[in-house]
Amino acid sequence: MVAKASETEEQVVPSPHSPVAIRRRRWRNIKDHLARYCIAAGGVSVIIAIVLIFFYLLYVVIPLFRPAQLEPAAQYPAPGDNGANTLHLALNEYNDMGLRLTEQGQAVFFSTEEGKVVLETPLPFPNPKEAAVTSFAAGDPAGKVIVYGLSNGHALLARHAYRVSYPDNVRTITPRLEYPLDKALLAVDPKGQPLRLISAQSDEDQTTIAAVTTDGRLVLVSFTAQQSFLDDEITVEQTTASLDLSPLQATHLVLDEQQEELYVADSEGYINYYQLRDKETPHLVQRVKAVSEEVRITALSFLAGGISLLVGDSSGQIAQWFPVRNEGNHYTLEQIRTFNTQQAPIMAIASEHARKGFLAVDSSGQVGVYHTTAHQTLRVANISKAPLVTVAIAPRADGMLASDSQGKIYFLKIENPHPEVSWQALWGKVWYESRDKPEFLWQSSSASDDFEPKFSLTPLTFGTFKAAFYAMLFAVPLAILGALYTAYFMSAKMRGLVKPTIEIMEALPTVILGFLAGLWLAPLVEDNLPGVFAFLLLLPVGVFMAAYLWRCLPSWVRQWVPEGWEAALLLPVVVGLGILAAALSQPLEVALFNGNMPQWLSTHLGIAYDQRNSLVVGFAMGFAVIPTIFSISEDAIFSVPKQLTFGSLALGATPWQTLVRVVLLTASPGIFSAVMIGLGRAVGETMIVLMATGNTPIMDFNPFQGFRALSANIAVEMPESEVDSTHYRILFLAALVLFMVTFVFNTLAEIVRQRLRKKYSSL
Repeated sequence: MVAKASETEEQVVPSPHSPVAIRRRRWRNIKDHLARYCIAAGGVSVIIAIVLIFFYLLYVVIPLFRPAQLEPAAQYPAPGDNGANTLHLALNEYNDMGLRLTEQGQAVFFSTEEGKVVLETPLPFPNPKEAAVTSFAAGDPAGKVIVYGLSNGHALLARHAYRVSYPDNVRTITPRLEYPLDKALLAVDPKGQPLRLISAQSDEDQTTIAAVTTDGRLVLVSFTAQQSFLDDEITVEQTTASLDLSPLQATHLVLDEQQEELYVADSEGYINYYQLRDKETPHLVQRVKAVSEEVRITALSFLAGGISLLVGDSSGQIAQWFPVRNEGNHYTLEQIRTFNTQQAPIMAIASEHARKGFLAVDSSGQVGVYHTTAHQTLRVANISKAPLVTVAIAPRADGMLASDSQGKIYFLKIENPHPEVSWQALWGKVWYESRDKPEFLWQSSSASDDFEPKFSLTPLTFGTFKAAFYAMLFAVPLAILGALYTAYFMSAKMRGLVKPTIEIMEALPTVILGFLAGLWLAPLVEDNLPGVFAFLLLLPVGVFMAAYLWRCLPSWVRQWVPEGWEAALLLPVVVGLGILAAALSQPLEVALFNGNMPQWLSTHLGIAYDQRNSLVVGFAMGFAVIPTIFSISEDAIFSVPKQLTFGSLALGATPWQTLVRVVLLTASPGIFSAVMIGLGRAVGETMIVLMATGNTPIMDFNPFQGFRALSANIAVEMPESEVDSTHYRILFLAALVLFMVTFVFNTLAEIVRQRLRKKYSSL
């Protein structure tokens, strides 16, 4: 019977060379190869996906840094009366119709592509024997106002307009001239002196004309529309003021579009800054030297918005000036930045209608394309052999007209979609209009077209690292120390409960954590701020005292608690300390901080307090990062070979010495990886940062102040950005910066991890 059983067992176990065993090995090899190829394909796919993401971000961002392009489209003799000098050029919105105003009072509308006259109409000037043209100026480009000064002290004010219609589905543009005050000629100087210089601005409510007469007086005339409450009749009230400028010899005169500031340049290179809030009494605020000696002012113009003044001089330099509030709370004119690319005298400046860029032409036939906020010269090109005398830019900044001293008109197309972007504008301090000093600012939108976009990524990057710092400050000590205790001191059964519980925390949606942090934790911290700090101070003291008391208990009492379960005794201690801190919060606030700690911080220490601040984000985001750092660190510590631990203990080392000198060193690559992965998670976190901070892009390391991170900024502003706009592409640039920061952190983490692994692999 025994022999038969043995024969049966031998028949059950197949031979290694039997067909069944060979088939099993072959099938196993196939599965091994299939799994290897699938895993390799998955890894390669992940790498390809990351590379594609990187190149897509780069593809969207690269157009930001392309230089401006000027493409000559046409050149032709000045349309209309070729014998008259061109005083002014203008373009319509569609870039296909231009306007030429001559010194003889002719308005010539023409096709920009061919130079063909569409409409030529004379302005309603008086008899040339009675009055001749002595000056000319154009107002705000968006308002399309032009003004002629005459030798009899009158002015002719007009506006060019374009009516667009679509008969037979074909766009047809009909140009015309309008007169803002229902009459063309306006009496400016009561004495009837010739108007040597003139400037004007007009809107629905008010029209202001400033002029300098031949006898050296500054004359200011304002027309204000007043509507009657009884019969809705509109009447126009006129005020006139006169100011003697002698002995100054005024050379240029410009009035801002708000009709509240006037700038007069004189032959000595000074700019005289007048306030016109009271039109009857112009007030001289400042007289400042704008150019160096032996250099004269050759061009004066406003930047879009009417805040900044552009001063071109005979050396080819262009300077930007604007009023800055000083320590006495008064505005003074300051030179902000200069452009020195062109070398010949600047003859004319044309500002963009809605952006902070401008064109400048000089006597050598060059045209320069500039942007003030980015402080960069985008393009300089020579388009004429003769001096250029006038220049105009299209409302959409996609075309320009220029005329030279020989009567030729040049039409060029401009490709300059993202002039606001430069290294200085993105990462450096920029002195923005109406600010007291250069600053890092992010402010991407406004209700006004005259707004100066502020695209500094520095405060957003600062906010990203600030959020990560406070989160790691909270998470790293708790996670690593908890991992050390769990892997090295805790009993296996308790570890089986604690580790999965903490890992489940990682599954909590960050939007829920952000929601709770913003709506529950932030008000709770504000109402119990002394208690929060009391808890942070009481917790280590209370834990050490509890540990000391535990050691003082008789051994038979301590034996009731199984080895490795001592940590469970700290739960009531921590809860009790929390209750104690909450109970002490109100008395401490009343006794030490006059009943309001946030206000006390602001009043006595100058520390501003926002309800949604970095401290709240540190708690919430630290809670989200702890599971990642804890789980990886605990696995690394628990994976230290037991023979190393036992050998250290056998040689007489204490458990703590073994932990510090053996276990930690061996597990250091894994712990470092855990910290860096947690840091990467904190840097890229979106929802907690978005919901638990005030989203204010400020650079302040104060834990009681908010911030705005790159990820939160992308989430907030991407839905509102116009596709392919500068704002849109800069948001992609922010994503690229975030991508690269995460990549650099992970790369450094892997390099350090490999070095640590190599260094301590011999233990």
